Amino acid sequence: MITVFAALHAVLYLLPFGLWRSLAIYIEPIEGILLGPYVGFSAALLGSSVARVLKPDDFWIFGLIAEPVSVLVAGFLARALWKPVLATYSVMLSAYFVHPFGRALPIWTIFDILIGLLLIYPAAKFSQGLRTMDLKRLSISLVLVSFVCVATDSLVRVFLLVPCGLYGLFFTDFEALQVAFVLGAVSSYIEDFVVVVFSFLVGAPLAMTIMRTGILQRNERG
Repeated sequence: MITVFAALHAVLYLLPFGLWRSLAIYIEPIEGILLGPYVGFSAALLGSSVARVLKPDDFWIFGLIAEPVSVLVAGFLARALWKPVLATYSVMLSAYFVHPFGRALPIWTIFDILIGLLLIYPAAKFSQGLRTMDLKRLSISLVLVSFVCVATDSLVRVFLLVPCGLYGLFFTDFEALQVAFVLGAVSSYIEDFVVVVFSFLVGAPLAMTIMRTGILQRNERG
């Protein structure tokens, strides 16, 4: 299962589409829900690493870290574990607002991250008994988990860019960073919406089908 999802993760990254991030964000929530936090993290890390070896770019470090962490978060929420996710958000958001650039950048650019923070507990609670849900309930759960997952992807990238200081590698001054940050936020909101719609229309039926095959249970017993 790790190799299957790692391959899918890599292929989606290699496709020449996407706005700010790669198409791998569409599979991140499903990886976490089906594989769990640790196996899902391993699959995403392997897939994102292979993809960036095959197709390197200047911003490789952002996706290499953000994608596995997002799958980890989705896996925790799918197991109704909200405390590790809340701790992750608290650390990264605190570091962002402590940094002078974080306080100076427009607050609207991280509204999706703040909404994701508010949805952590509801997403975890709604995901209890995920394997026994009907399609309607699974669709709602996947929408909540997907939004927090894709918001986590943004949060990790923002954390690396601002508090961790990687902005110094790509921008000459704060004004250049601000322009890129604003443009990235607009693209991010579009991607958030598309990921949620994809999860509702495609992800939930796909997850339901895979769970009904019993292959995940057999792998867990093995």
